[in-house]
Order: sequence, then C-alpha cells, then structure tokens
Amino acid sequence: MVLILNNARLPVRKFATPEIIFGSGSIELVGQHASNLSHDRVLIVSDPGVRDAGWVRIVENSLEQSGLEHTSFDQVKINPRIENVEEGVKHYLDENCDLIVAVGGGSPIDCAKCIGVMATNEGSIEELEGVDEIQIPGPPLLCVPTTAGSSADISPFAIITDREAGRKMVIISRLLVPDLSIVDPDTTTTMDSGLTVSSGIDALAHALESYVSTASSPLTDMFALEAAKIITNALPRVHLNPLDMRARERMMLASLYAGLSFSNASLGILHAMSHGVGGMYDTTHGVAACALLEIIIEFNYPCVKEKYIELENAMFKTTGGMETLISHINRLLAEVGADQKLRGCGLRKEDILPITEHVIQDPCLATNPRPARRIDIEELYERAL
Repeated sequence: MVLILNNARLPVRKFATPEIIFGSGSIELVGQHASNLSHDRVLIVSDPGVRDAGWVRIVENSLEQSGLEHTSFDQVKINPRIENVEEGVKHYLDENCDLIVAVGGGSPIDCAKCIGVMATNEGSIEELEGVDEIQIPGPPLLCVPTTAGSSADISPFAIITDREAGRKMVIISRLLVPDLSIVDPDTTTTMDSGLTVSSGIDALAHALESYVSTASSPLTDMFALEAAKIITNALPRVHLNPLDMRARERMMLASLYAGLSFSNASLGILHAMSHGVGGMYDTTHGVAACALLEIIIEFNYPCVKEKYIELENAMFKTTGGMETLISHINRLLAEVGADQKLRGCGLRKEDILPITEHVIQDPCLATNPRPARRIDIEELYERAL
C-alpha cells in the first residue's frame, strides 16, 4: 500500500510513541500520573547505582504523596539477565502490583518491560524472542530514564542477556512500548564521564542507523537528523563541563529524538554486532558502539551514499563523502575519549566465529541497508579489533 504525494510514492508507515513529559523537575510528577494508572500497588524497578544516586527515593516520595503504595526491585544488572526478569516477575506477583515504574537507564527499563509481559504471558522469556511474539500486553508501564542514550523508555525493544548461552536476546513488540515516559534532564547529572559519553554515542548510533535503515521514512528521518546534529555539538560540551545543564538538556532531547526514529525505523548491523559482543563479554552497548561506528559506515556507505552525505551535512556542515564523514566522526570520538577498539571490550579473535552465529540471527540485521553474510560480520569484527 502506498500514498501518492506530488507524484512521489511513499510506503505507508506507522509511528508509535508513548505519552511523553519532558522537562527539568518532571520526575516530581511520577505520583500524579501513576495515580491514573494504579489502584493497588506499584512495583519500582531500578538498579543499585540509581538508588544510590537518589532518584528512586524521589519517585517513592512522589508516589507516597499521591497516596500510592509501592515496593521495589532494584537488583537489575548492567546488562539485565533472564534471572533478573524472573526475580522481578515473582516480586510483582507476590506483592499484588498493578503498575510498574522503571527508574534508570536501558537496563532497568528493559528488565521492567519483560517483567510486565512475563507476568501476563505463559511460558519462558526465550519464547518471546524475535519480532511480535508477545501475545498479551503487560500491565501499565511508566518510565523515568536517567541516562541520555538508550531511549528504552519509548522503544518497542527489550534486550535481555542469556549468560548461560553468552548472548543477548532481542525482543521487539509494539506491546513493549511504555505507556508514559517522564524525561527529566536533571536525572543525568549523576552519570559519570564514562557513562555520559558511552550513552551519548549510543544515541548517535541510533540516529545514524535508523536514518539509513531500509524501514526509514520522512517521519523518522527528521528526528534522526536532528538528533545527530544535536549530539555532535552537545556531547563535547557536556564531556568538558558535566554541569552544563543546557548541554545536558540537549543530550536528553537528542536521545529522545533518536529513540523516536529507531523505534519506528529499526536499526542495523552495528547494533546486531554490539549485541553479540555484549552477550559474550557483558560489556555495555554504548562502549561497543564506539568501536564499530567507523567500520559500519564504510560497510554501508556504497548502498546509501546520499543519506550519509545528508548526515554529514547536518552534523558537520560538509559534504565531502565517506572519508570526510569518518574523519569528522573519529575526531568527535577522540574529543570525548571514546576512540577505542573492540579488544578493549574483551573481544578475542577466537571468539569471533561463535559470536557471529548469534549476530546472524539478530533481527536488527533485517533493516540494514546492505545485506550482511557471516563472512562479512567476521571480517568486520576482525577490523574492529
């Protein structure tokens, strides 16, 4: 099915997004909005670092002021694991909860998504892996992101680690899109420099991959371009001065824009390969993305040259081509201390073959602009070492 606009034929696209509240201090509104969704008890899902930073306590206070009872599950790992989801489901059911509030970065939010759907669907979480395998919606989900990068608070994706198999499972479903995201830039002030940078590069990777995705559209392109443009300017500023609240706000906005883009256009080979490394070595996604940006641009460039030129123009105001774009990006990575290789994530040459077996099944490959074979992925990993 297509739409006819000025003799141009555009494929019909669906654009999904949760309700979004954006602004400094908006975390204080959690209780007000949760009271519209819960009548019994709220499960707060987080991790130890976010609780120590004080954001969970603020959410708890807000819920209490609105007269809501709550309980917490705050033992989510950096890369949430199957057992984290299972523990969270038990807590949710044992405490008779009817709403989940996720507070944190992509790990607590992804875990909260899966806790919700596993509380309403029978079977194991492995049965939900892939695209649109979830049959029954979970309970309402309200998210409070505390990093500027993952965009898990608005996306239909959840990434869960199977430590026994050494891989990350990718679960994609419109039923994973949260009901409400409360996006407060103030929450990013407790990120350290490393997390600030890796989260920012994660958001940049979202923008770049979704812009060249085979499922991109005018609806997603405008968000991807603006996100890439903002990150190019704001990430070096916040790296230099972590207290630059204007730059923090801009990075949170860029993360939101990139999330709106990839949530509807999907991603590509960079994310599939990052999932492979993270599943084997338990590294964060943003760190792996830093090491893969250059080689993935080189791999995809011949198939989507015009789109990369548009990205280059938006980010750096030049149109020099592949070498110029890569040179600019490498300078940006060096400026924020993110110019590293995958060996820094622990990648060993002897692990490339088993990792590639997982990557080739990753659904993110489906929308990469250039088809990738096993041998291509193996060669790209070797180059990224």
